[in-house]
Amino acid sequence: MNSSNLLSITTFIYGFAAFFYIFAVVFKKPIAGRLGTWTALAGIAGNISGIVLRWVESYKIGIGHAPLSNLYESLVFFALVIVVIYLVIERSYANRTIGAFTTPLAFLAMAYASLSPNISDKIQPLVPALKSNWLIAHVIACFIGYAAFAIAFGLSIMFLFKRNDSKEESHYLKFFPDMKILDELTHQMIMFGFLFLSAGIITGAVWANSAWGRYWGWDPKETWSLITWFVYATLLHARFMRGWHGKRLAYLSIIGFGAVLFTYFGVNLLPGLHSYGQ
Repeated sequence: MNSSNLLSITTFIYGFAAFFYIFAVVFKKPIAGRLGTWTALAGIAGNISGIVLRWVESYKIGIGHAPLSNLYESLVFFALVIVVIYLVIERSYANRTIGAFTTPLAFLAMAYASLSPNISDKIQPLVPALKSNWLIAHVIACFIGYAAFAIAFGLSIMFLFKRNDSKEESHYLKFFPDMKILDELTHQMIMFGFLFLSAGIITGAVWANSAWGRYWGWDPKETWSLITWFVYATLLHARFMRGWHGKRLAYLSIIGFGAVLFTYFGVNLLPGLHSYGQ
């Protein structure tokens, strides 16, 4: 079995995990939530194994680089980090309903990577600009940040559902974490993601200087990364200085994740030096 086949199987494992979590919320079946946890753990095992196997395969064909260099590989890593962060939250807060709003994001990332006809899963040699020791540090930092923002997005959706039904007339909302917990956890995820996004931008600037002789060139990806950074910086400023929380924080979190998605996917439609999606 090659890495692409293993990662395709992992896609369906994440799909089953998302299904179990959603089923547990809708039908109030705790056993389905437990199945979701174990299935998500199996997905992590498959995801890590697929990444390691792909790395080994790259050396076997004489290319030899970390599998983080194109859209396919970045989506695979993105999905992995989402599920890992979620399971840490699940263990910390002993609440599986959050999985119904986060594991589907990992599944969609893997499904897009594995099933989209526009994305190639072939291992390709690095272009000269990507042959740098900064590759791993930059990509890992950025995608840990993106994954944290994805979790914050899911938590924000949960908060708005809970807020719009404050009387908890919908039976499944009774099992959601308290709104204060959702609000604080969203804030924590945004702070966590912001730190890693900042590290990603800094390492990217150093890498750009090494590759192209300048720290910043206003490439579309660089520009939108900065815009995304400012969106979340504004959110954190509003939280600390203005005391914004609740609905305002949730909406800003959703807007911020929209900026993340455009930074990740949208700018690939524009000419630039970054290779994702090309």
